[in-house]
Amino acid sequence: MGTDMQTRVLLTLASIAGLWVARRVAGRVLKRRVQDPKSLFLWRRTASYIAVITGLVMLARIWFHSFSGLATFLGLASAGIAIALREIIANIAGWFYIILRRPFVLGDRIEVAGVRGDVVDIRVLGFSLMEVGRWVAADQSTGRIVHVPNGKVFSEHVANYSSGTNHIWEEVPVLITFESDWRKAKGIMEDIMSGIVQDATELTSVRSDEAGRYLIYQGISTPIVYTSVESSGVLLTARFPVRPRQRRGSVQNVWETLLDAFAEHDDIDFAYPTTRFYTLDGPSGPP
Repeated sequence: MGTDMQTRVLLTLASIAGLWVARRVAGRVLKRRVQDPKSLFLWRRTASYIAVITGLVMLARIWFHSFSGLATFLGLASAGIAIALREIIANIAGWFYIILRRPFVLGDRIEVAGVRGDVVDIRVLGFSLMEVGRWVAADQSTGRIVHVPNGKVFSEHVANYSSGTNHIWEEVPVLITFESDWRKAKGIMEDIMSGIVQDATELTSVRSDEAGRYLIYQGISTPIVYTSVESSGVLLTARFPVRPRQRRGSVQNVWETLLDAFAEHDDIDFAYPTTRFYTLDGPSGPP
């Protein structure tokens, strides 16, 4: 090994060691000065990116006498790299898209490539979701972390539960018998929804930090009960805004209040599948 080669190897090792020490020191300083966990996570990730970029620049200066030599080398190798590393390149391009366009950020609840969850990490090659749904009802956590390549943002649609406004719309269908007083039942449901959802206007308004980003028309923001007829009864569907992470608790609150209210009225009955038998004397059914 020649003297020039030895010098380059030593400079390379010294650069890597120096960057590693600097990153560890920066991490300890950030831990003492930044109290918010999310901010600390972002600062640490930024420090890692800076260290990697600085390291690449230093290694380029060590192993290539000039940037023109580096450009020549990259030009000759670009065709092979583009073919062999096309998925990695797509993931890096996806990372730039996520950072610059911000279709989602840390903490957002999204759905992409058939996976729903909360974004817990964004890296150069992929992002991680704390999965919700699947076999668990009402978008609650499954406990699994799913890793998704960044390139998926180009090939799959991305649904963001948290962007634009602070709400999603939930519906609770209630089926009552034809013999029930459906107008009374509808009035009871409207009163229940008004009591449960008291901040509907604020909840459905466009967030101030994204008012200029999306053209969102403000429609009906208050809870509403729709009426329709099914084969086995009158269907009353309560539609109301809810925060994405409070979906299951809100639906439970609606049902418990509704069950207590309907229990006080003899002229309101839930409809359920039944079978009736007819004889020559008239219909007969279960006692």
